[in-house]
Amino acid sequence: MQRTAKRAIDLVGASIGLVVLAIPLAVVAALVRLTLGTPVVFRQIRPGLHGRLFQMYKFRTMRDLKDAAGNELPDHVRITPLGRFLRRTSLDELPELINVVRGEMSLVGPRPLLVEYLERYSPEQARRHDAVPGITGLAQINGRNMRSWDDRLALDVWYVDHASLWLDIRILAQTVVRLVRGSEVSADGDLDVPRFRGTRDHTPVAPSTGVRT
Repeated sequence: MQRTAKRAIDLVGASIGLVVLAIPLAVVAALVRLTLGTPVVFRQIRPGLHGRLFQMYKFRTMRDLKDAAGNELPDHVRITPLGRFLRRTSLDELPELINVVRGEMSLVGPRPLLVEYLERYSPEQARRHDAVPGITGLAQINGRNMRSWDDRLALDVWYVDHASLWLDIRILAQTVVRLVRGSEVSADGDLDVPRFRGTRDHTPVAPSTGVRT
């Protein structure tokens, strides 16, 4: 019943969001088109529920620049001024509302990370995929990249074990507060964040939920 209600809220919320934000979406798309050309939307395969792969959508924020060897230049070199603004305000995440409508993502849940991380999770960390990935989540309102990877993943697993509609509402409310304040709003974090290499002899800090239970 709770899963059905969550899906209904996701579908209604994302659909309303796409309608209400139609003009901002069109403006951002036009600006990205003018500064970066096509494609306007960045598509990347990410793991979803139970690790099933899906194509996630975001507005492009970086140029496709490579060195002489064909390797991508660092993010801080490739990102545009518009891209920095979109990331700082999380406007680059708006196309993910389409993923929510399609049932591939939820408004709230563990962020869908890179496919290459799948084989690096411990069995406990892998349980983060027992929930539908979200646009925002517990880790995003609890320090984001200021926490270690282990702590962020521990927050994801905590969410899986304690998920409820009321918890989702509180996470959404705190996400809005952070968006208004302009702090801790980028879902995927700062530029050039070290990649997750796996857990090695590290005991994560007991997760703080960021919400009163």
